[in-house]
Parts: sequence; C-alpha cells; structure tokens
Amino acid sequence: MSDLALLAFVLVLVSLVRGRISHLPLTAPMLYVIAGLIIGPDVLGLLQIGLEDKSVVLLAELTLAVLLFSDAARIDTATLRESLSLPTRLLTIGLPLTILLGTLVTALFLPGISLVEAALIAAVLSPTDAALGQAVVSDKRVPVRIRQSLNVESGLNDGLIVPVVAVLILLEEGEGISAGELISEVAIEIGLGVAIGASIGLFMGRLVPWIENQPWMDLEDLRLVAIGGSLAAFSGVTLIGGNGFITAFVCGLALRHTMGERAAKHTELAEDAGQIGASATFVLFGALLVVPGFQFFSLPVAICAILTLTVVRMLPVRLSMLGTGLALPTVAFLGWFGPRGLASMLFGLLLVAERGGESEELFAVVTIVIVASVFLHGMSSAPGAAAYSRWFEKHGDPEMAEAGEMAETPVRWRGRIGWAPRGYSNQ
Repeated sequence: MSDLALLAFVLVLVSLVRGRISHLPLTAPMLYVIAGLIIGPDVLGLLQIGLEDKSVVLLAELTLAVLLFSDAARIDTATLRESLSLPTRLLTIGLPLTILLGTLVTALFLPGISLVEAALIAAVLSPTDAALGQAVVSDKRVPVRIRQSLNVESGLNDGLIVPVVAVLILLEEGEGISAGELISEVAIEIGLGVAIGASIGLFMGRLVPWIENQPWMDLEDLRLVAIGGSLAAFSGVTLIGGNGFITAFVCGLALRHTMGERAAKHTELAEDAGQIGASATFVLFGALLVVPGFQFFSLPVAICAILTLTVVRMLPVRLSMLGTGLALPTVAFLGWFGPRGLASMLFGLLLVAERGGESEELFAVVTIVIVASVFLHGMSSAPGAAAYSRWFEKHGDPEMAEAGEMAETPVRWRGRIGWAPRGYSNQ
C-alpha cells in the first residue's frame, strides 16, 4: 500500500506542477521518469516494488490492453479513408522496413544475440508515440496533413505490431519444437485473439445500443460495460491460450465498426483508466529500468540505440514517402518525430520481467532508446514544430503535397499525457 500511495502522490504532484512549468520544454513523461528515478531503489529507495513483483507485470498488461482497446475504438476510418495515403505508407511500407532494418542493425552490432531476439528488439522499438512530441501534433502552424499523419500512425502501429511481437516470442520460446507445432501455436494464439475479440466487440456493439434507452441504465453504466467487456475479453482469451492484446485491439475495432462514432463516447472511461496506467508506467520505468538498463551500457549498445532512433526510423520513412511529392524537410520532420514511448515501454517491461536477468543487451538497448526518446523528442518537439512551421510559411504554397487536406479527427488520445506550449490544442 505504501508503494501505491507513493505512486499516487507522484501522479498528483506532476499534475499540479505541469501548468506552472508549461513555458519550459518539459513533458509529463519526462517528469514521471525523473520522479521514478528519484524515488526508486537506486536513489532514495522509497519505492519498494521490484521487477519480480507480479503487480508490475499486471499493471503493464492491463494498461496496454486498455489502451489498445480504446485506441482501436476511436479509429474513424470512414472520415479518414480519403486522406490516409501518408499514414498508410508509414504503416504498410515504413513499419515493416523499420523492423527489418532494425533487425539487421541489432544483429550486426550485437552479435551475441540470436536473429529472432534481434527481430524482437526491433519490433518492440518500432511503435511510435505521439504523446512524447505533443507539440508536433498540436501546433496548428504545422500543415494538418503532416501532423495528422503522425497522429494516425501513432494510433495504429502499436496495435499492428502486437501479432508480430507475439509470433517472435513464440519463435524464440519454440526452439527445439517442430515447424508444424510452432505454426499450430501461432495460429491458435492469433486466431483465438482475433475471433474472440471480434465476437465480443460485435456483441457489445449490438448490446449497448439496445440498453441505452433502458430506464435502468445510464451513461456511466455503459462506460463500465465497455471497459469491463474489453478486460473480460483480454483475460478470458489469455486463459485459453490466445493473445489478449490482439483480442483487446480487435475488440475495439469491432466495437467501432458496429457503433460508429458513438463508440468513442462509451470508451471514455477506458481511455481515462489507460491514462492513469500509462502515467504510473512511466514512473515505474524510471524507478526500475533506467539505472539497471544503463549498467549494461557499452559502445555497441550505444551505437545500436543511436541508429535505432535515427537511421532505422528515418530511412524507412524516406523510402515510404517516395512518389508523394513531399519536400525533403518534410520527410526529415516525419522521420525524426517517431518517438518510442509507451508501447515500447510496456512491451519492454513485460519482456524484462519475464526474463529476469537474461538478455542483458536486449534490456540495455530497449531502456536506452526509450530514455533517449523521452527526453530528445520531448525537448525537440516544440522547437522542431516551430522551425518546420517557419520553413513551410516561407516555402509552402497551396500546390505543395504538404498542403493537402486531411480530416482533423483525433486518433491517438493518449497524447494528453504530453506537453505543449500554452495556446496549443491536441487535435
């Protein structure tokens, strides 16, 4: 209980001071990580919880499941269908190339790990998180097509990466078993996740409209139905051998497909719960992973981390944007602002907690990349958005590809844990 009280105190304290420091290039994730580091066992030692504690894994699992569900339930594909060309390229070309290039870089500089483990590191570090660079996606001086492309990409890529991570974990754990058995395990885990997630999402999508008009139900009850159904789907499929994260994401997609934009209203409680879990996860990351992760620091690990944050992201983005007509500064802007944040942190927490002291290089690379991204992307988001805006104002015109129209539909709502200068609004 003392650890829970301490976490709650940190969340309250950061919330109180954010408004006072809004003129500084400090983001809430940065403050949470710093606070976690200070109260953690390696500095003040106030937080007694450890990675071996099952509550850490439980928090990470539930947070990721709820955020995957709420993100998916807010994907308005109908509104964005005609303006998804850039994020579609980022997701269908850029994301696979990022994983492939990240695998090659990791295997090259960390020869002591297996190819599957290198691919696992690359996959864990491939999802982006708009919350770490909120000023980029909220500064209305940045062309709407560019900032919304980053927003849409961030809202979808962690859900898309879940089956990839699941398959890689099965491949790594399945050494010594036959190909047929491995394929069977993959099919069962992913198949059950998709089938049960779709079934429960469609069921809730039919049930909620029916009970909306019942006198014994109100909006708060319906919000509980949504989050309760998603968590039931997540835990239930896990018990029978399916992948709960795939289930949560597919459940949200099915709910959105059935209910349309009304699904967003009924998933607000899930979003709020995810925000709390996300904030606590940043604190735990700072307390439990930062110092131990840097203990395994080495030159190969540093090179791998630097390349992961730069070339491994920026080159695939450059290739995926060929033929779009975007100017080089725009492509560079899209390439740099691909922060690695919450999804990578949650996957990393789960992997490290499961492996204990094994895979020190995996531990180090994931930790260093996330810490560097939290601070580098957080501090550069507002200046970067301002610099790019000045370039666009000077060189832009209505005929440029950057100036194309795109619906300002929020896709990634967890950006509220980030920071933006006064006067900005998160779109």
